[in-house]
Amino acid sequence: MKRINNLQKLYLIAVFIVLYAPIFYLIFYSFNSGGGMSHFESFTWEHYAAVFEDKRLIVIVLNTVIIALLSALLSTAIGVLGAMAIHFMRNKGMRNAVLSLNNILIVSPDVIIGASFLILFTMIGVKLGFASVLISHIAFSIPIVVIMVLPKLQEMSSTLIDAALDLGATRRDVVTRVILPFIQPGIFAGFFLALTYSLDDFAVTFFVTGNGFSTLSVEIYSMARAGITLTINALSGLIFVITVVLVLGYYAISKRTKMPMTGVKK
Repeated sequence: MKRINNLQKLYLIAVFIVLYAPIFYLIFYSFNSGGGMSHFESFTWEHYAAVFEDKRLIVIVLNTVIIALLSALLSTAIGVLGAMAIHFMRNKGMRNAVLSLNNILIVSPDVIIGASFLILFTMIGVKLGFASVLISHIAFSIPIVVIMVLPKLQEMSSTLIDAALDLGATRRDVVTRVILPFIQPGIFAGFFLALTYSLDDFAVTFFVTGNGFSTLSVEIYSMARAGITLTINALSGLIFVITVVLVLGYYAISKRTKMPMTGVKK
């Protein structure tokens, strides 16, 4: 592997400083006993305590986590089936058309997706709240899972499936003992990406959330509009730490589940 030179290292360091400096600046002032971000008075945990004492905020955090986990699980299941359907589609033109439609949903602006879901739910009479947010999160996560799983399917040699069938495996055995173990890294990547997209989403959720139900991103936006408080800093710091833990967990799981070249489960 070609090693990067000093100029490239400096460039990478500068990029990471620009990306992370605002986050660490925000977290730094979450420990400020003063009320603003212009002067650091002394160290305190009071803003973090305020986050945990706010029961409404705790409920919103739980709502956000439940929505993220459910949407990630369901979108992963649907996305894996969708990726397999696209991969094994015999009509090449149809396969490319379906894949293009999938990719369009990924690059479409969130505002358009959110407004579309709002119009759809209003037309069919779905009450805005938990269900509307969950459905919309599943919908925009499925194309992401498909994109993460499809390359693993394309890496898999068709001879593996032929060999399994020749040895007497049923189609169900082929799926559960050959295909799914082989594409397992793609499934985990799709799940964690869907999870982080759901936790991170603001634009789509803003359109489809109703009165009495909110997620963390929408709540932080509402709190910021009422005026910046250091409670927002503390909450943002906690979310950043949780995100880091999720990323580290993903790498740990992907390393532990690393399969041999065949990926076939015995």
